[in-house]
Amino acid sequence: MNGTTDDTTAHDRIELAYPAVLADVREAVRVSLRAARWWRALRWLAHGAAVLALLIALLELLLPGEPDAGTVALMAGLGAAAVAVFHLMGAATGHALFRAVRAQGEVRAVVDAEGGRWTARDTEQTIRWSMLPRYAETDRLFVLLTPRGTGSGFAYLPKHGLAAPADADRLRSLLDRHSSRL
Repeated sequence: MNGTTDDTTAHDRIELAYPAVLADVREAVRVSLRAARWWRALRWLAHGAAVLALLIALLELLLPGEPDAGTVALMAGLGAAAVAVFHLMGAATGHALFRAVRAQGEVRAVVDAEGGRWTARDTEQTIRWSMLPRYAETDRLFVLLTPRGTGSGFAYLPKHGLAAPADADRLRSLLDRHSSRL
């Protein structure tokens, strides 16, 4: 009985060690934002504002009389700015988070049947599966997500932090048992 329990426990425990990598953090932020309803609403709002501003500029150009170049330029600029600010917000968030994570040095993570534990130079965090009920997998990462109702919290596990390539399959299996894949 002990042999089976120990084998199962060992199989259900996956350890990772990795440095902060900007591309990983940006990708984790992007996945997290795309999974958040409020982000999708904000995207529609930004693109809708851009379309509205461009329609106003177009109307100014097509209406009889001399078009007001200032109004056309202002509306075109506002439309472009709405979309640009929306897209830059995710990148800026990723970069700010990266600076905070990088300052902590190498991260060690342990994922098991209880949840995940992340340890770095000055921090230690444990998150149980009830707070990470969803996950998404990309080519580089497993991104663990908080419940829909709580916002867009996340944790990420980069595949390059795994000890062996086969650990990715073990981690995926563990996540499938305790979390729902998006």
